[in-house]
Amino acid sequence: MLIAVASLTVLGLALGSLLGLAARYLAVEENPLEAELQALLPGSQCGQCGFVGCAQAAAALARNEAAPTLCPPGGRAVAEAIAARLGIKIDLAAVRDDGPQLAFVAEDICTGCCRCSKVCPTDAIIGAAKQIHNVIREACTGCGACVDRCPTEAMGMVPVPVTLPHWIWPRPATV
Repeated sequence: MLIAVASLTVLGLALGSLLGLAARYLAVEENPLEAELQALLPGSQCGQCGFVGCAQAAAALARNEAAPTLCPPGGRAVAEAIAARLGIKIDLAAVRDDGPQLAFVAEDICTGCCRCSKVCPTDAIIGAAKQIHNVIREACTGCGACVDRCPTEAMGMVPVPVTLPHWIWPRPATV
């Protein structure tokens, strides 16, 4: 019994040391600019920018292969933050900014085809085949991928409703 415990302990220490050395000497250098740009992006992984996720979009921005206005869900605020971080000037006239939005389902039109739930990057749409679907507001990122995919036009986007968790005290008017 003691021989088995001792041999497993020695094996664990040897393999742990080997993994530690490998992590130190075989580490891949990352661009710190990519990490900063990825932190500025919303992280919804929606793909509206033409990249698979926000990490690839940040890498393209760091290599100057993409415009700072590539993120539709981020709107003007994200475009301005990215341009400020990259130190470039951009024209925001073409950037559409409707503010934060959520998806909704028109239940009287929904046929339950499940196409919307298959394209949702955050699994915010619930419902079974041939059943009415619904949107979990807390999980919806407002990417709009479901609206484009719905064949019956039952999906739509609405502004985030003003509820107690989303309410913001308005700034006082300056005189």
